[in-house]
Amino acid sequence: MALLNFKRREAPGEKHLNPQVEAFLQDYSIEVMPRTAEKIDSFRDLLPDGTRVYIAHIEGTPIEDMVATAKRLATDGFAVMPHFPARIIKDAKTLEDWIARYQGEAGVDQALLLAGGVDKPHGDFHSSMQLLEDGAFDRAGFKRLHVAGHPEGNRDIDPNGGMKNVEDALVWKQKFSETTDAQLALATQFAFEAAPIIKWADDLKAAGITLPIHIGIAGPAKLQTLIKFAIACGVGPSLKVLQKRARDVTKLLLPFEPTDVITALAAHKAAHPDFNITNVHFFPLGGIKTNANWAIENGGASARPANEFPKDHP
Repeated sequence: MALLNFKRREAPGEKHLNPQVEAFLQDYSIEVMPRTAEKIDSFRDLLPDGTRVYIAHIEGTPIEDMVATAKRLATDGFAVMPHFPARIIKDAKTLEDWIARYQGEAGVDQALLLAGGVDKPHGDFHSSMQLLEDGAFDRAGFKRLHVAGHPEGNRDIDPNGGMKNVEDALVWKQKFSETTDAQLALATQFAFEAAPIIKWADDLKAAGITLPIHIGIAGPAKLQTLIKFAIACGVGPSLKVLQKRARDVTKLLLPFEPTDVITALAAHKAAHPDFNITNVHFFPLGGIKTNANWAIENGGASARPANEFPKDHP
């Protein structure tokens, strides 16, 4: 039985929703892996029709499992965006083979390009810029390409903790966006505090980086789980939000929810419509169902599951 069947869904208008949050969650995306997707009986019970679903490609995951997951999601009516981690792609032939498989079996025409979380490249590629330069995605007619953004830096790219290499890479990607027919956007690492996110986004815009930003947000999860992932992923300044909460014993065992950060970002977006964060991208660190249910409870029409109403329902 699907988790959503355990509680009655409130009728439209029955629960007071924050209209700014509802608007901000429009066209949100979420990330899965083949092994986490297998645990979901029906994504259409959880996600709005057409939701963009990223498929994370972890080192060691067979491409066959990735493509099978992509095919399942596409068949269910979702926009599939698989990861292409440069450092686990052996060579140009492998890259073209993966693209052909995704296109041929799942109709994929969008991808997230990133360096990947391994220290030693498996072959010829070590950065997303090399994947873009190869031209394989343009030759295949991909319509959308996302690249990584790092609101709090990335020590893999800038070992000294600075932002110079990250910023130089974004300048390169901005220029590349002017030479490709694909739509480029930034999909970012997660952060927990709105103020640093807003400053980072504003600084990018001031520097001439106009790529739309899909801001990474960690979904509801145990506090200990979030702290573990935050440290592993190099999340820096906003980690203090979690650490402060951990010092409050009354909150230590309660799940952490992204309500505060999303509410603040949504309010800023409402006050500044040209704010360059255009979408929310969820990392469901506490589980896909848990994350989807939070969105349903807070997102109103923006998060209504595909199976809840007929497609032609107003």
